Amino acid sequence: MSRRSGVLEFAVLGLLHDAPMHGYELRKRLNVLLGSFRAFSYGTLYPCLKSLVAQGFLVEDNPDTEYVPATALNGKRSKIVYRLSAEGKQRFEELLADSGPDAWEDEHFGVHFAFFGQTDRAVRMRVLEGRRSRLEERLERMRSSIARTRERFDDYTLELQRHGLESVEREVRWLNELIETERANRTGRPGAPGDTSTSDGRGQEAGSPDPPRPPHDRPGRS
Repeated sequence: MSRRSGVLEFAVLGLLHDAPMHGYELRKRLNVLLGSFRAFSYGTLYPCLKSLVAQGFLVEDNPDTEYVPATALNGKRSKIVYRLSAEGKQRFEELLADSGPDAWEDEHFGVHFAFFGQTDRAVRMRVLEGRRSRLEERLERMRSSIARTRERFDDYTLELQRHGLESVEREVRWLNELIETERANRTGRPGAPGDTSTSDGRGQEAGSPDPPRPPHDRPGRS
């Protein structure tokens, strides 16, 4: 399985863990969850759904009492609703508990973070600290690269490199804030980002503010 398809599998299972839905609704939720810059087409989503059904992770339901064939004059087709099987729920729990190096990468981290409200606190900490470590390594490489190539590039290329450097630095600061918040709330005080205690069933305390957003979702530059 490719890295991209693995991200899509995780996202699909996580969204259907909340409630069954049909493909069109699922696609809209995926675009909201992963961001428009990672929008998925039907050509990408439906092969994934078929694969998950074939593996026994999803079940297809037809909510319509009367099926209208695709060849009918009105061209209507019943909507298939997808829901998690028992095996699908187990698979989602396995993916949710994964805190290894793959969870620190750019695409995987975003999906893991989206489901932090359902993730064990210790796993959240390992993912956050692993992501920070990965970005700190990236920062060192970027700084070394800028220092080596400063004399060979024009001002615009150097500005582009500095822009990339600042973006990574902002995310490291954001991760530091999240890690400190997790540590401060390690006793289980409700209201922490992703805290599951005293929740309304969605992994967030009823009435509490939304958890912090990643730097690329925040308006403006810091």
